[in-house]
Amino acid sequence: MADGAVVIDRDGLSGLISVLAGRGRTVVGPTVRDGAIVLAELSDGDGLPYGWGVELEAGRYRLRAREDGAVFAHSAGPQSWKTFLHPPRERQWAAERRADGVLVMTEERTSPPSYAFLGVRPCDLRAIAIQDKVLTGGMYTDPAYRGRRERAFLVAVECTEPGATCFCVSMGTGPAVGPGYDLALTEVLDADGHRFLLRAGSEEGESVLAELPSLPADAATRNAASEGVAGAADRMGRTMPPVDLQALMRETLTAERWNDVAARCLTCGNCTMVCPTCFCTTAEDVTDLTGDHAERWRRWESCFDLDFSHLQAGPVRDTPRSRYRQWATHKLGTWYDQFGSSGCVGCGRCIVWCPVGIDITEEAHALNREWDAAGPVGEEGLS
Repeated sequence: MADGAVVIDRDGLSGLISVLAGRGRTVVGPTVRDGAIVLAELSDGDGLPYGWGVELEAGRYRLRAREDGAVFAHSAGPQSWKTFLHPPRERQWAAERRADGVLVMTEERTSPPSYAFLGVRPCDLRAIAIQDKVLTGGMYTDPAYRGRRERAFLVAVECTEPGATCFCVSMGTGPAVGPGYDLALTEVLDADGHRFLLRAGSEEGESVLAELPSLPADAATRNAASEGVAGAADRMGRTMPPVDLQALMRETLTAERWNDVAARCLTCGNCTMVCPTCFCTTAEDVTDLTGDHAERWRRWESCFDLDFSHLQAGPVRDTPRSRYRQWATHKLGTWYDQFGSSGCVGCGRCIVWCPVGIDITEEAHALNREWDAAGPVGEEGLS
């Protein structure tokens, strides 16, 4: 195979961080902090979570020590790369009242950071592509997002050990890496040692690859990497029903299951905050005590917030049922109408970080069973 793939070891992984940092990039990757595997700036390979895995279930996340020293054998954590490309809070402009009473407004214009993301899971790689479509693919684009995205270098990592809440196979987003990466890693741990199969997906990726101490990819490593990814596809912890999810969402708008989930949902918005594709924001204006300085900030917003759909007569979606249904039907159904794909990538974060353990795959299966039993239920009663 003439794909230019190479094999690196742990020192080579540290070397990758050094090369990327030497090119002026801020390297961000997984590390252990505060009882979780989180994304943070890395100065060297020692900060990576060697020997740590996770135990996941609905409403539950726990770190666990591993004996094999694997670095990427953990599932998606509480953060996604959205945190860096589409920050939770960002200043838009500032205004100052001068001594002569004139108001001077200044648009926020800063040079976008040059990130290198190390450890982008296939599901998150797809999520970045989805956000690209949402925030830069239409008539109106987000220049701040575009600036950060155009300067980002993506090192994807194929999954060989899915979590109990993963369902990327159902969504067609993993565990093998898809297009859009600069470099792709597959971790291999077997009798021949601990190593990484590394291949380039862009010209800059090839340039970085050329600077690393490496060996040509051997057949044994290629086969082990391929078998690891294929095995992960057979061990997904969750599935979506094998139906047209867009049609399922459209035809079950008045299903009884929405009342069941609404009785459990706290409308806290955790699912939207951890979701790697949710993009809604609101504007927040703040002033100092003198009234001479004001700022406008953009911050993440959630469709679970009662005020999210507030109009002159009050909120359009004033019940937990209507707000949960809005989120789920948009994510799995009407996202297709807007952007040509699903808004769900199967990462499972919304399941893990829901405080009452609501599982979007369980809800989809329940809706499908109700649909099978009763047939399409129409579109009346949308509140």
